[in-house]
Amino acid sequence: MIMEKTLSEIAVGQAGTVVGFVKGSDTYRQKLLAMGLLKGTAFKVVRVAPMGDPVEITVRDFSLSLRRDEAKALLVREV
Repeated sequence: MIMEKTLSEIAVGQAGTVVGFVKGSDTYRQKLLAMGLLKGTAFKVVRVAPMGDPVEITVRDFSLSLRRDEAKALLVREV
């Protein structure tokens, strides 16, 4: 069974795809979409800061750092 998680729950080195957004995350939805995090987009978690903020991912050949709250708003599926 494949489970959906938030990006903040994915371990360093793991890859996944974007599934959607957590309900009630409208404040971050437009920002994340503008950064290219569309449904079906592949990514890889590169590193997480010691306190969990920010999370660095690689998306479409560029690095992107997301705050913890933004990472919690993004639903993903591990690959």
